[in-house]
This record gives sequence, C-alpha cells and structure tokens, in this order.
Amino acid sequence: MSDNAQTLGYVQTKIEKAIATIEFYHPQHNSLPSSLLSLLAEAIREAGSNNEVKLIILKSGGDRTFCAGASFDEMIQIENFDTGKAFFMGFANVINTCRKCPKFIIGRVQGKTVGGGVGLAAAVDYCMATKYASVKLSELAVGIGPFVVGPAVERKLGLSTMSHMAINATEWQTAQWAKEKGLFTEVFRTVEELDVYLNQFAENLTNKNMEAMRLLKKVFWEGCENWDQLLEDRAEMSGQLILSEDAKKAIDSFKQKA
Repeated sequence: MSDNAQTLGYVQTKIEKAIATIEFYHPQHNSLPSSLLSLLAEAIREAGSNNEVKLIILKSGGDRTFCAGASFDEMIQIENFDTGKAFFMGFANVINTCRKCPKFIIGRVQGKTVGGGVGLAAAVDYCMATKYASVKLSELAVGIGPFVVGPAVERKLGLSTMSHMAINATEWQTAQWAKEKGLFTEVFRTVEELDVYLNQFAENLTNKNMEAMRLLKKVFWEGCENWDQLLEDRAEMSGQLILSEDAKKAIDSFKQKA
C-alpha cells in the first residue's frame, strides 16, 4: 500500500470472472471523507455501466472495522450550511448510486459498522457479515441524526427498528441481532468462512439471467423513485444541525477519546 493510501485512503475496483469488487479504505477505521464518498459513488456507477460486469461486491480494507461512518475530521471543520449539505450529499449520492445501479450489489461486512456504514450495508442488495460486525446508528450522539441513511435503513429493517437504532445511539447491536432484523443475510464465525461462501455465492449469481436480475432489482427498489429529492432534503437537515454548538462539542469530545 502506498504512503498516500495509508494517509488519505483509497477506493479501488478489481474485475475478475465478471465480478467487480469495489474496496474502500481509510486509516481512521474506514471512515468516509467527501473525497472517498465521491470516488465510491463513481466506482459503483462505472461498474454498473460496464458490460463486462455482472455483479458487484462492496467491501472495505482491513480486518476490523467495516466502516466508521462520516469523517469526524471533516465534519468538525464545517462552518457553513452549503459545506455541510455538500458533505452529507456524499452519502446521499452513494446510496442513490446503489439504488440506481442495474446490477446486484453484495455487501461484505467484516467488522463493526457505524452511522453511514450502516447506511451502506442497508443500501446494497444482499449483505453478509462476520459475528464481529456489530452495528450502531451513532448520529444522535454527535448532535445530528441518521437523516440521510435513514431511508435506506428503514427500507431494509423497518421503521420500528430504524427508530430503535436512531434513538439508542450509543449501544452496539450484535451481528446476530442485525441478521434477525434483516440487515444481514448470513453471519459467519470468521472472515475466512465469509469469503469462501461469498465467492461461491457470487460466482453462482454470474450464471443467472442478467435481465431477470436487472428487473428483480427494479422491483426491489419500487417506491424509492423520489429518493434524489428526499435524500437531498435530509442532507439539508444534517447540514444545518452540524453547525450547532451541541454537534461541535459532541464531535470534539469523540475525537478526544479516539
């Protein structure tokens, strides 16, 4: 890994056997600054339009945290509404790109996932995890709320479970709990077991009718056609709230503990 990747993170795509594996990484527990969110959306868009690709796998680098959500370093520097909205639109764009992608996206969650990371796991079409993949929607604990990722989480888990996670913002829920609620389809004891199953599952899917899978995905996402505007409205909510003293103090406190 280059020094730049160690410091700034990366998004990279590998295509093999008609499967595009998109991997993102950031040294701060795979948190997502604006630069990586933009690259991630573009990678998903490109894989979706590539005729050589039949299926997409979304994963993160490392073996501990899947995604720590939004970058605290970037959030604490937001000083006006336009910058705040633009930052949260990064997550909106990734979720909407997943929604519009004509190919199935399979999520691989190897470890803990927080906030925006839960949104990513909910936005893919099929998601597998290890037993270490605890989940938490922590946004309320930092003075905002899971407004942008909320529709994706609610679509996958239901309003009751999404509201449970949004209100109980400091308590981790286990991977098994997330499976029972519908976020994960399978939970494995180890990363190795996860990868063996995932690879076999993905290769099997590439043998299925592409047009049938495209139409199935369209059916799965029916009723979400208004999400371009909905998630922009939600990004405005977060963009305003992130300017509050409560949010600034909470994020600073989290950074001090990190």
